[in-house]
Amino acid sequence: MHIMEGFLPVEHAVAWGAVALPCVALGLRSIRHAVRERPELKLLVGVAAAFTFVLSALKLPAVTGSCSHPTGTGLGAVLFGPLAMAPVALIVLLFQALLLAHGGLTTLGANLFAMGVAGPLVAAALFRAGRLLHLPLGLTLFLAATLADLATYLTTASQLALAFPDPAGGFIAALAKFAGLFALTQIPLAICEGLLTVLIFNLLARHSAGELQELGLTPVRQGGARP
Repeated sequence: MHIMEGFLPVEHAVAWGAVALPCVALGLRSIRHAVRERPELKLLVGVAAAFTFVLSALKLPAVTGSCSHPTGTGLGAVLFGPLAMAPVALIVLLFQALLLAHGGLTTLGANLFAMGVAGPLVAAALFRAGRLLHLPLGLTLFLAATLADLATYLTTASQLALAFPDPAGGFIAALAKFAGLFALTQIPLAICEGLLTVLIFNLLARHSAGELQELGLTPVRQGGARP
Protein backbone atom coordinates (compact mmCIF):
# COMPACT_ATOMS: atom_id res chain seq x y z
CA MET A 1 0.00 0.00 0.00
CA HIS A 2 0.02 1.77 -2.21
CA ILE A 3 0.39 -0.91 -4.88
CA MET A 4 2.24 0.70 -7.75
CA GLU A 5 0.92 1.47 -11.23
CA GLY A 6 0.49 -1.56 -13.49
CA PHE A 7 1.53 -4.08 -10.83
CA LEU A 8 -1.77 -5.98 -10.60
CA PRO A 9 -3.21 -8.14 -13.40
CA VAL A 10 -5.98 -6.36 -15.29
CA GLU A 11 -8.77 -8.62 -14.02
CA HIS A 12 -7.73 -8.01 -10.41
CA ALA A 13 -7.54 -4.25 -10.92
CA VAL A 14 -11.03 -4.17 -12.45
CA ALA A 15 -12.53 -6.40 -9.76
CA TRP A 16 -11.19 -4.30 -6.87
CA GLY A 17 -12.45 -1.14 -8.55
CA ALA A 18 -15.92 -2.66 -8.90
CA VAL A 19 -15.94 -3.53 -5.19
CA ALA A 20 -14.62 -0.15 -3.99
CA LEU A 21 -16.68 2.30 -6.07
CA PRO A 22 -20.08 1.53 -4.45
CA CYS A 23 -18.46 2.27 -1.08
CA VAL A 24 -17.48 5.70 -2.40
CA ALA A 25 -21.08 6.43 -3.39
CA LEU A 26 -22.35 5.36 0.02
CA GLY A 27 -19.65 7.43 1.70
CA LEU A 28 -20.58 10.57 -0.22
CA ARG A 29 -24.18 10.14 0.87
CA SER A 30 -23.04 9.65 4.45
CA ILE A 31 -20.94 12.85 4.43
CA ARG A 32 -23.71 14.88 2.78
CA HIS A 33 -26.17 13.72 5.41
CA ALA A 34 -23.78 14.56 8.26
CA VAL A 35 -22.93 18.08 7.10
CA ARG A 36 -26.52 18.84 6.08
CA GLU A 37 -27.70 18.04 9.60
CA ARG A 38 -24.71 19.77 11.25
CA PRO A 39 -22.94 22.27 8.93
CA GLU A 40 -20.39 23.02 11.65
CA LEU A 41 -18.91 19.56 11.07
CA LYS A 42 -17.41 20.62 7.73
CA LEU A 43 -14.26 21.73 9.54
CA LEU A 44 -13.82 18.30 11.11
CA VAL A 45 -14.29 16.64 7.71
CA GLY A 46 -11.47 18.81 6.42
CA VAL A 47 -9.27 17.91 9.38
CA ALA A 48 -9.88 14.18 8.85
CA ALA A 49 -9.08 14.48 5.13
CA ALA A 50 -5.90 16.48 5.77
CA PHE A 51 -4.77 14.00 8.43
CA THR A 52 -5.25 11.13 5.99
CA PHE A 53 -3.43 12.92 3.18
CA VAL A 54 -0.40 13.97 5.22
CA LEU A 55 0.15 10.62 6.92
CA SER A 56 -0.40 8.48 3.83
CA ALA A 57 2.05 10.60 1.84
CA LEU A 58 4.91 9.52 4.13
CA LYS A 59 6.23 6.33 2.58
CA LEU A 60 9.01 3.86 3.30
CA PRO A 61 10.15 1.12 0.87
CA ALA A 62 8.80 -2.27 1.96
CA VAL A 63 8.28 -5.04 -0.59
CA THR A 64 8.60 -5.12 -4.38
CA GLY A 65 5.65 -3.30 -5.90
CA SER A 66 4.55 -1.58 -2.72
CA CYS A 67 5.61 0.52 0.26
CA SER A 68 4.76 1.10 3.91
CA HIS A 69 3.32 4.25 5.43
CA PRO A 70 0.72 5.37 7.96
CA THR A 71 -2.83 5.58 6.61
CA GLY A 72 -4.55 8.20 8.78
CA THR A 73 -8.04 6.83 8.13
CA GLY A 74 -8.75 5.74 11.70
CA LEU A 75 -9.48 9.27 12.90
CA GLY A 76 -12.09 9.98 10.23
CA ALA A 77 -13.70 6.56 10.69
CA VAL A 78 -14.12 7.27 14.40
CA LEU A 79 -15.52 10.77 13.77
CA PHE A 80 -17.88 10.07 10.87
CA GLY A 81 -18.12 6.31 10.44
CA PRO A 82 -16.22 4.01 8.08
CA LEU A 83 -18.12 4.79 4.88
CA ALA A 84 -17.14 8.46 5.01
CA MET A 85 -13.49 7.57 4.53
CA ALA A 86 -14.00 5.94 1.11
CA PRO A 87 -14.50 9.23 -0.82
CA VAL A 88 -11.81 10.91 1.29
CA ALA A 89 -9.37 8.10 0.46
CA LEU A 90 -10.32 8.29 -3.23
CA ILE A 91 -9.41 11.99 -3.40
CA VAL A 92 -6.18 11.41 -1.49
CA LEU A 93 -5.16 8.44 -3.63
CA LEU A 94 -5.95 10.23 -6.90
CA PHE A 95 -3.87 13.22 -5.85
CA GLN A 96 -0.97 11.02 -4.83
CA ALA A 97 -1.14 8.89 -7.98
CA LEU A 98 -1.25 11.88 -10.34
CA LEU A 99 1.10 14.30 -8.59
CA LEU A 100 3.36 12.24 -6.32
CA ALA A 101 3.83 9.04 -8.38
CA HIS A 102 2.56 7.20 -5.32
CA GLY A 103 0.27 4.30 -6.18
CA GLY A 104 -1.40 4.40 -9.57
CA LEU A 105 -4.60 4.66 -11.58
CA THR A 106 -4.79 1.00 -12.59
CA THR A 107 -4.35 -0.06 -8.95
CA LEU A 108 -6.62 2.68 -7.59
CA GLY A 109 -9.48 0.28 -6.82
CA ALA A 110 -7.29 -2.11 -4.84
CA ASN A 111 -5.59 0.70 -2.92
CA LEU A 112 -8.94 2.35 -2.27
CA PHE A 113 -10.47 -0.83 -0.88
CA ALA A 114 -7.51 -1.45 1.43
CA MET A 115 -7.11 2.11 2.69
CA GLY A 116 -10.61 3.57 2.35
CA VAL A 117 -12.82 0.58 3.16
CA ALA A 118 -11.09 -2.24 5.05
CA GLY A 119 -9.06 -0.10 7.45
CA PRO A 120 -11.90 2.27 8.38
CA LEU A 121 -14.30 -0.64 8.94
CA VAL A 122 -11.87 -2.13 11.46
CA ALA A 123 -11.34 1.27 13.14
CA ALA A 124 -15.07 1.92 13.53
CA ALA A 125 -15.80 -1.60 14.78
CA LEU A 126 -13.01 -1.52 17.35
CA PHE A 127 -13.98 1.96 18.54
CA ARG A 128 -17.58 0.89 19.03
CA ALA A 129 -16.48 -2.26 20.85
CA GLY A 130 -14.22 -0.23 23.12
CA ARG A 131 -17.06 2.13 24.01
CA LEU A 132 -19.39 -0.78 24.75
CA LEU A 133 -16.73 -2.30 27.01
CA HIS A 134 -16.21 1.10 28.69
CA LEU A 135 -12.49 1.15 27.90
CA PRO A 136 -10.69 4.49 28.41
CA LEU A 137 -11.26 6.74 25.40
CA GLY A 138 -7.55 7.20 24.72
CA LEU A 139 -6.91 3.45 24.74
CA THR A 140 -9.91 2.84 22.50
CA LEU A 141 -8.70 5.42 19.97
CA PHE A 142 -5.18 4.02 20.04
CA LEU A 143 -6.35 0.45 19.39
CA ALA A 144 -8.78 1.54 16.66
CA ALA A 145 -6.19 3.56 14.72
CA THR A 146 -3.33 1.11 15.20
CA LEU A 147 -5.25 -2.00 14.21
CA ALA A 148 -6.98 -0.20 11.32
CA ASP A 149 -3.54 0.59 9.92
CA LEU A 150 -2.49 -3.06 10.26
CA ALA A 151 -5.79 -4.20 8.72
CA THR A 152 -5.08 -2.02 5.68
CA TYR A 153 -1.75 -3.72 5.18
CA LEU A 154 -3.13 -7.18 5.76
CA THR A 155 -5.69 -6.40 3.06
CA THR A 156 -2.95 -5.24 0.69
CA ALA A 157 -0.93 -8.37 1.46
CA SER A 158 -4.03 -10.44 0.66
CA GLN A 159 -4.52 -8.59 -2.62
CA LEU A 160 -0.92 -9.25 -3.62
CA ALA A 161 -1.18 -12.90 -2.54
CA LEU A 162 -4.31 -13.37 -4.64
CA ALA A 163 -2.57 -11.86 -7.66
CA PHE A 164 0.73 -13.66 -7.13
CA PRO A 165 0.19 -16.94 -5.24
CA ASP A 166 3.25 -18.91 -4.21
CA PRO A 167 4.06 -21.67 -6.73
CA ALA A 168 4.32 -24.24 -3.95
CA GLY A 169 2.17 -22.99 -1.07
CA GLY A 170 -0.45 -21.00 -2.99
CA PHE A 171 -2.34 -18.10 -1.46
CA ILE A 172 -1.53 -18.87 2.20
CA ALA A 173 2.22 -19.06 1.64
CA ALA A 174 2.19 -15.88 -0.42
CA LEU A 175 0.11 -14.08 2.21
CA ALA A 176 2.54 -15.10 4.95
CA LYS A 177 5.44 -13.82 2.84
CA PHE A 178 3.89 -10.46 1.97
CA ALA A 179 2.48 -9.87 5.47
CA GLY A 180 5.78 -10.81 7.08
CA LEU A 181 7.72 -8.38 4.91
CA PHE A 182 5.24 -5.59 5.61
CA ALA A 183 5.36 -6.26 9.35
CA LEU A 184 9.01 -5.20 9.58
CA THR A 185 8.10 -1.58 8.91
CA GLN A 186 4.36 -1.49 9.45
CA ILE A 187 4.04 -2.56 13.09
CA PRO A 188 6.11 0.35 14.43
CA LEU A 189 4.41 2.72 11.97
CA ALA A 190 0.98 1.56 13.13
CA ILE A 191 1.88 2.14 16.77
CA CYS A 192 3.10 5.64 15.94
CA GLU A 193 -0.12 6.32 14.02
CA GLY A 194 -2.19 5.19 16.98
CA LEU A 195 -0.35 7.54 19.32
CA LEU A 196 -0.61 10.45 16.87
CA THR A 197 -4.34 9.83 16.40
CA VAL A 198 -4.88 10.10 20.15
CA LEU A 199 -2.87 13.34 20.20
CA ILE A 200 -4.87 14.90 17.36
CA PHE A 201 -8.16 13.81 18.95
CA ASN A 202 -7.13 15.45 22.22
CA LEU A 203 -6.40 18.68 20.35
CA LEU A 204 -9.81 18.49 18.69
CA ALA A 205 -11.42 17.87 22.07
CA ARG A 206 -9.81 21.09 23.28
CA HIS A 207 -10.63 23.29 20.29
CA SER A 208 -13.73 21.63 18.78
CA ALA A 209 -15.42 20.29 21.90
CA GLY A 210 -18.91 21.25 20.76
CA GLU A 211 -18.62 19.33 17.50
CA LEU A 212 -17.31 16.21 19.22
CA GLN A 213 -20.15 16.39 21.72
CA GLU A 214 -22.61 16.65 18.83
CA LEU A 215 -21.10 13.44 17.45
CA GLY A 216 -21.45 11.74 20.83
CA LEU A 217 -17.69 11.21 21.19
CA THR A 218 -17.23 13.28 24.33
CA PRO A 219 -19.67 13.87 27.21
CA VAL A 220 -21.83 16.99 27.24
CA ARG A 221 -20.66 19.33 29.96
CA GLN A 222 -22.80 20.56 32.80
CA GLY A 223 -25.13 23.31 31.62
CA GLY A 224 -25.16 21.96 28.06
CA ALA A 225 -22.67 22.65 25.32
CA ARG A 226 -25.14 22.92 22.48
CA PRO A 227 -26.04 26.38 21.21
